[in-house]
Amino acid sequence: MLDFANSTYQRKKVTANRVKVERKPLNLKKHLRLIGKIMLGLAGVIMAALIMFAGYHALGSATFFRLKTIDVSSSKHLTREEILAICGIEPGRDLARLNLKLVGEQLALNPWVETVHIRRYFPDALSIAITEREPLAVVNMGFIYYLDKNGNVFKVLNQGDRLDYPVITGFSEEELNKDPATTKEALKATCELLTILREKGAFILADVSEIHYDKGYGFTMFTASNALPVKIGQGDFVAKVERFARIYSELMAKRPTLKYIDLDYIDKIIVKKS
Repeated sequence: MLDFANSTYQRKKVTANRVKVERKPLNLKKHLRLIGKIMLGLAGVIMAALIMFAGYHALGSATFFRLKTIDVSSSKHLTREEILAICGIEPGRDLARLNLKLVGEQLALNPWVETVHIRRYFPDALSIAITEREPLAVVNMGFIYYLDKNGNVFKVLNQGDRLDYPVITGFSEEELNKDPATTKEALKATCELLTILREKGAFILADVSEIHYDKGYGFTMFTASNALPVKIGQGDFVAKVERFARIYSELMAKRPTLKYIDLDYIDKIIVKKS
């Protein structure tokens, strides 16, 4: 009996059989057709994107609400042409795209303009309404400015501007910049005095050449003839003007003999003769 356990025989490993695979030639036409389809698809996508962009741009540039009518409120100091030039608006603009806030801000920069109201009325109309500042007096502060009813110094006078307003002196640009609150209150008091003179003593105001303000004392008027000082002081303007109005004609008849008139008392008028 053979003892295979102690046998020195070694079994040789058999190499696995290799199957020879036949390679087929590369089908270039098939690959080219695939690449062509991919390129055609990409071209289609790009073309569609370009068409969409062009359509969006054309839609964004289209004017559906072309401006035809511009209504401008009447004004004393600015003409319709000046207002439209300041606004930069003309017929043919796209009404929907007008920046009304910017237009209003541009108009408000003009010193004559106090308030601005702009409205659009679709499909083709725009309304511009402004209120203008009205000069109450002129203030000599080195340069001559207009003063409005609210105590605002708003415009330097230029050649051609009217000068037939009461002249206010005693204010300065330096003081206005240094102490704007106090100076503004004094300018408002000036407007109060001028308003009372217009309402209760227009004949007096017509005879006034200058109203001078002193920070410590208050107001003094000077008549056009003889520059007669009429001291008013501060506050209680109504009572002072009413007392003065009652004896104005009598006092003015004696004007050449007077040195000054002092209204700055509660219940009397002091007349100083020269």
